[in-house]
Amino acid sequence: MNIPVPRLGPYPDRPRPYPPDHPAHLPIRPLWLCRACGGPWPCAQARLLLKVEYADHPVDLAVYLSGLYHEATHDLFRLNPQDGPTPRELFERFVGWGPYRRSITDTMPAS
Repeated sequence: MNIPVPRLGPYPDRPRPYPPDHPAHLPIRPLWLCRACGGPWPCAQARLLLKVEYADHPVDLAVYLSGLYHEATHDLFRLNPQDGPTPRELFERFVGWGPYRRSITDTMPAS
């Protein structure tokens, strides 16, 4: 099996390692697994570190995550088009937890 070469979209360079002498929780592309813990990226630690790093810049975090969602969708679909994650699953994984998520009560009509 040939692994496709990632496109030249946004470069996943965040979150920065914390503490600085520990491995960074960055993705291995095109698999989108965490380099530090091996879980699906963004892993819980990456999410926490991203929220802290972008605490004063939520729009920047949303744009960053949206760009990586786009790249991951492309990469993961090319790796496994038959039974890979759905676009909705990837949206929840990359963007849905971010700064502009809406709770279910925000989307339900008032009774």
